[in-house]
Amino acid sequence: MRYVMKQKLFAWGDDFIIKDEDENETFFVDGKVFCLGNQLSFQDMSGNELAFIKQKLLSLSATYELYRDNELYAKIKKDFFSFFKCRFTIDIPGPDDLEAEGNFLDHEYTFTRHGKTVARVSKQWFSWVDTYGVDVKKDEDDILILASTVVIDMACHENKKKGSISFG
Repeated sequence: MRYVMKQKLFAWGDDFIIKDEDENETFFVDGKVFCLGNQLSFQDMSGNELAFIKQKLLSLSATYELYRDNELYAKIKKDFFSFFKCRFTIDIPGPDDLEAEGNFLDHEYTFTRHGKTVARVSKQWFSWVDTYGVDVKKDEDDILILASTVVIDMACHENKKKGSISFG
C-alpha cells in the first residue's frame, strides 16, 4: 500500500495527515503540545486512537515507545553511532524486529526485516512542509511503519521547534 504523509503547515505540535494511494485521508497524527518530550496520538479519521507514541527521556540517543491498546508494542531507537546517515532499530517482541536506514541527506529510507525490504520512504525535496511517500509491502504492519516514519522525522529533524513553520 502506498501512502502520502504530510505534516500540517499551521499546527501547534507535530501533526500529520496520511492519505492512501487513492488520496483518501486515512490516518491523522496528533502531536501533543506542552508535554515533556514528544507525545503523539496516531488515529483513524474518526478519532479512534490506533497507537500512541511517547519519547523516552534520559536516553543517550532518540528513543520512542509505541503503544497499542495501552500496551508497549515496539521501541524505536536511533542508533547512537551512525555517521553520515540515520539508522533506527524498531524492536518488536519476538524475532521480527525492523531496521530503518536513511541516506546521507535523510530524504530516503528503507525498512528491512532479516535483510529484506518491507517498506520504502521518500521525502519530497521542495515543499513547504515535511511530506513523505511511504510504500509498504503487502502483509506488513502499515501503522507500525507509518508511526516509525513519524518518529524518524522527529528524531532526524529534532532541531525544528514545535509550532514553527517548516520549509521542508
